Order: sequence, then C-alpha cells, then structure tokens
Amino acid sequence: MTATAAPPFLSFRTARADDVPAIVALVESAYRGDSSRRGWTTEADLLDGQRTDAAAVAELIARPASRLLLAEAGSELVACAHLERQGEAAYFGMFAVRPEQQGGGLGRALLAEAERLASADWHCSAMRMTVITLRDELIAWYERRGYRRTGEYSPFPYGDARFGLPRRDDLRFETLAKTLPGVA
Repeated sequence: MTATAAPPFLSFRTARADDVPAIVALVESAYRGDSSRRGWTTEADLLDGQRTDAAAVAELIARPASRLLLAEAGSELVACAHLERQGEAAYFGMFAVRPEQQGGGLGRALLAEAERLASADWHCSAMRMTVITLRDELIAWYERRGYRRTGEYSPFPYGDARFGLPRRDDLRFETLAKTLPGVA
C-alpha cells in the first residue's frame, strides 16, 4: 500500500456519541437529495429516502470491533468512514466526503488512513466493501486504489426503507477487496 499523505489541514479521529448528528448530516448530504449532486458520489439518481439515521450511526459507534473514522479540517467534519473487523478482513463502509470538497484528495487520504488502521491496529490482511454495481465511476476510483472486483454479489435490501427508496429495480451490490500489506 502506498501511503497517501493527508492534506496538511486534515486530522483523523474516532467518532464519539456526540458526533452522531454531524455524521448523519454529512452522510445524507453526500448521498441523497440535491445537495449530493454537488459532488460525484451521489446516489440521488438511484435512491431516494435516507442513507442512514441517528440510531444506525449510534449503533455503529457502540459496536464492538467497529470504528467510525472521522476526518476533520480544523473543527469541521469533512469526511467519515465506518470500519469493522470481520475476522482477517476489515469491512469498509459508510464512506462520505462533503460534496463540495470531493475531488480534492480528502477521500483518498481517509481511505489510506482506514487501510493503515485496519492493518496496523487490527492486523487485518484485507479490506472489503460492497458497492452498488451501477456505480461504475466509483468502482473505477476504488480500482485505481488497488481494489479488485470479486464477482461476489449480494441483493439490494428492497422493501427496507432504512437503506433508501430505490428508483430502479436492478440494484445489487458487488464486493470489492484489497490485500493489505504488513501482516505476517
């Protein structure tokens, strides 16, 4: 793994319970509604409804073997991602960067920090994630960072509004994976 230097103004920390409202607002702004269209990671053409809520974020923060990683510029939350240890691999999800700040290296820096933590702190040998298969540009972004398509698919949870309201009937997820260095 080639470490990507964080922009000099960026710091990382683990989320606390009092961060929940800011995290929910960030994730919703990056994935849903008109605000998400200011960035390139929007799912607004695929899904309506919520991406997450306060109860789900609070549960992730409290979950054992889980870390909600925050990136801040000064005291401003600019990006987040959820990591969860699952045996020899870490699962990476709920990745969000403020739409107006996408494309400036924040996401790349946060992903590199998540990979570093999974390897150094948890001794994970791989990182895994699921991505909606229709998100070609996003999958290509991950592939440029060393992730590979596994051919493992899982269904979209149609009928469960906690995951959004689908605008299409052909949504499904594919697992992407990357081997992490440094684990003996």
